[in-house]
Amino acid sequence: MTAVLFGITLVASAGVGVVNMITAEPIAAAKEAATVAALNEVLPAFDETTNAELTIDELPITVYTATKEGVVSGYAVQTMTKQGFGGTIRMMVGFTPDGEVVNVNVLEQSETPGLGTKMTDEGNPLITSFKGKNPADMKLAVKKDGGDVDALTAATISSRAYVDAMNRAWTAYKNVSAGIAPADAATGATALTEATAESANDEPEAQKGDRNE
Repeated sequence: MTAVLFGITLVASAGVGVVNMITAEPIAAAKEAATVAALNEVLPAFDETTNAELTIDELPITVYTATKEGVVSGYAVQTMTKQGFGGTIRMMVGFTPDGEVVNVNVLEQSETPGLGTKMTDEGNPLITSFKGKNPADMKLAVKKDGGDVDALTAATISSRAYVDAMNRAWTAYKNVSAGIAPADAATGATALTEATAESANDEPEAQKGDRNE
């Protein structure tokens, strides 16, 4: 019986290994294609990009510097937050060389359908609060917290998380565009989150509970 179980385990392990070898390359290619598509969506026209890896608030952030004919045409920041109602949110944010937000592409989110998921809708209040604007001229918080960002209806938690990721993207852009790529940096967004934690408990019932935000 021991020999039979060992044989079954060996065959199963070998099978998993073979499948992994077969699928690893296509998965990597698909991931690369998704990244390129996101870059094309959020950046001005470019010929090529170089990337820098940063850690901000202990989270990994990637900044792509785009160039066209040897001149910087923009920056794209793959940013993230873990403060979403459903967990991690990942986004690609494009900036002009002067810091104006070109576009935002939500790459990953697990927010409440019909509420937080609206952050992916074209023309939603979050993206319109940023698109075409320079974060240097804004207070990066939702209006409920005294900022300049319009929140999604009945999804304040998701909206705060979106702004948290944008704050991190802005910090990364400033560092890389200035020629500084620190091993670690902080946005100050954590302090904002802690300061507004109690206000979340004062939200209407439509923004709390098991199914709502």
